[in-house]
Amino acid sequence: MASYRGYGFQYETSPRKLQPEYEPNKNPYKKKKSSLSKTKANSNKQQNKSKAKKKNKYNYKPVAYIMITFAMLFTISYRYSLINEQHNAKEEIKSKVSAVQKENEQLKVSIENSLNLSSVAKAAEDKLGMQKLDNNQKIYLDLQKKDYVEPASEEVIIDDNISWFERILNTLTQIIK
Repeated sequence: MASYRGYGFQYETSPRKLQPEYEPNKNPYKKKKSSLSKTKANSNKQQNKSKAKKKNKYNYKPVAYIMITFAMLFTISYRYSLINEQHNAKEEIKSKVSAVQKENEQLKVSIENSLNLSSVAKAAEDKLGMQKLDNNQKIYLDLQKKDYVEPASEEVIIDDNISWFERILNTLTQIIK
């Protein structure tokens, strides 16, 4: 199948023969693009690929990881600040309680001192003008050891072990009499 003069050889190495002459249409309804539009399309594809690579260079995963880490650290520090505030409030309440307990102890001591027998006697002499008893103010009485209790005039019946039926009979007999 070799030909000479104008028809070319089958194994010719021209650049035209290296590129396929037929390209299958992916969509049979589309018009074929011209070779200039193909080169423009190829250059647009290359530009799109380079833009995609540039976009991939600005990867947002590290930014997202940093933000998540920051949020976690913020949450932990906020939690510790709440714990610290509650601890301070507890310590403040403890100090108030200890102050009140000290005050209560001091009041108890002052009450015990004021209830002392000598202090009561001194206050009675000073404020009320009272005096201690003398022998001439004391009067002695003789009480006889006689029982002055009178016996009961009515008869008292204690009904501890009487059943309800007997109680009804007793009330009926008292009504009839």
